[in-house]
Amino acid sequence: MLLKTCTPSSVLLVCLGNICRSPTAEEIFRQQAAIAGLSIKVDSAGTSDGHVGSAPDERSQRHAKSHGYKINKLVARQVSDDDFRNFDLILAMDAQNLADLQAMKERLEGSEDDLAKLALFSEEDPTYSGDDVPDPYKGDNDDFEEVIERIESSAQAWIESWKAC
Repeated sequence: MLLKTCTPSSVLLVCLGNICRSPTAEEIFRQQAAIAGLSIKVDSAGTSDGHVGSAPDERSQRHAKSHGYKINKLVARQVSDDDFRNFDLILAMDAQNLADLQAMKERLEGSEDDLAKLALFSEEDPTYSGDDVPDPYKGDNDDFEEVIERIESSAQAWIESWKAC
C-alpha cells in the first residue's frame, strides 16, 4: 500500500489495448464509486494504439454483461499527454503498463509540475497487492472471469482506502 491518497476527482484506468481489462475496470469502478457515494470521473485508455476506435472485445462484453456491467458503448483510445494533466490518478493494470506510463510521465516532467499520480491497479488490494491483472485476450472464459473478480476486488479496495481517508 504504497500510495495513500484521499479521494481523487478523476481516475484513468489503463491496459495495453483498452479492449479487455481497462474498459471492464472503467465500468466496474464507475458503478462501485457510485454505490459508495463518491463522485469520481472515470475513464479508460490503452498504452498502445492497436485498437483505437474499437469496441471492447466481445468476450469482455459478454462476461461483463453476465455480471451486470455494460461496456458495449465504450470505445478504445490511447493514453495521451493530456491524460496526465486531466486526471488525478492513473491506474495501470500491470507492471508493463505502469512502466510505459512512467516513461510518458517522465517525458512531461520538468515542463509541468502537477501531473497525475501513477499506481498499479492492485496496489491497495490486500488480496492481489502488487499482482498484475492478467490480460485475458489470448485466454479462455476462465481468464475473463478472473479479470472481473480481480477488478471488482481491487476497485473496492481503492474505494475503501479513500473512504478511510
